Amino acid sequence: VQLVESGGGSVQAGGSLRLSCAASGSTYNRYDMAWFRQAPGKEREGVTFISSYGGTNYADSVKGRFTISKDNAKNTLYLQMNRLKPEDTAMYYCATDGGIRRSGYWWTPGRFNYWGQGSQVTVSS
Repeated sequence: VQLVESGGGSVQAGGSLRLSCAASGSTYNRYDMAWFRQAPGKEREGVTFISSYGGTNYADSVKGRFTISKDNAKNTLYLQMNRLKPEDTAMYYCATDGGIRRSGYWWTPGRFNYWGQGSQVTVSS
């Protein structure tokens, strides 16, 4: 499974950005997928998760501002980020289990087998 991210960039606080993550594989509709982020000097943290059947979870820090979605016809995962804050500045990564389930909570990196290359999001105050 290959994941190719696009989007990201720089924006002022209060602005919006959308990240996309295109996945390879013929069984995309069976994938659990997530977005993680990592700021300099910090651990990678789970931002949001979407299961193969469409159930979602969000970190408390982004609830009400970020929305995860996926288009199974396009094999693409999205992250819509609204009302961005400077503390959202980080490298963002999409991740998937590729349909191979592993144990662990959705916010733990070890739960996922495949990762995108990362997209930088910078929010200025």
